[in-house]
Amino acid sequence: MSIHHRPWATILTATALILGLAGCASGTVDNAGNQSPSGSSTTSEPSGEITVFAAASLKTTFTTLAEKFEAAHPGTTIKLSFAGSADLVTQLTAGAPADVFASADTKNMSKLQDAGLIADTPIDFATNTLEIAVPASNPAAVNSLADLAEPGIKLVICAPQVPCGAATKSIEESAGITLAPVSEESSVTDVMGKVTSGEADAGLVYVTDIKTAGDKAKGIKFPESSAAVNTYPITTVSTSKNKVLADAFITSITDTEGQKVLTDAGFGTP
Repeated sequence: MSIHHRPWATILTATALILGLAGCASGTVDNAGNQSPSGSSTTSEPSGEITVFAAASLKTTFTTLAEKFEAAHPGTTIKLSFAGSADLVTQLTAGAPADVFASADTKNMSKLQDAGLIADTPIDFATNTLEIAVPASNPAAVNSLADLAEPGIKLVICAPQVPCGAATKSIEESAGITLAPVSEESSVTDVMGKVTSGEADAGLVYVTDIKTAGDKAKGIKFPESSAAVNTYPITTVSTSKNKVLADAFITSITDTEGQKVLTDAGFGTP
């Protein structure tokens, strides 16, 4: 009797196995053993919009990176707000809504961290160094850091609380010179603006700002700049209402393609 029924038992078992495999193929099973419909995924595709607060020196690159991200992820919007890192931290601690913060130095990022406003450990994604910017014709014949201390030179620098200003101060101390600027600006783009407009004979800005200015300004490298290399960190703000999108945007900054955009603009790698 058992000899005659064994083939049917084998067939039924095989059929059940096939149906079971087909069922698994039509969906996914989570850790609790619950099956989800075919085509569903446990990974959330970013959507919606976020606001990114970023250092002024990142304006060109982050504008490009945001456009690339939106093109790769239809249905997303990346709103960008640029200013000096210190000003951005002041806005954030005062309650300004933002999802991502990218600083031009670790000092201002630490301030945000101390205020309990970062969601994750900041990621270093770029470095930058200072360079002397002069108008294209270089009317004051500036050729070195020492020239900036000469009487009559209309020099513009960043304010001390701004990353480029803190770097300038470090270089002054390291080189043993004293600069007498005619003005101190709240962002590096403001310094560059006074140079390209001819209001200043020279300014201390980032290498990347010289590159962005094109033929509107001339850059003069100086060896003393190695005394102050700024590291740029980025993080999701703890009050973000769209962490999935914020995290995805940060990943796009730190991945291979994002890093290429930054290095092409003159940024160094962290």
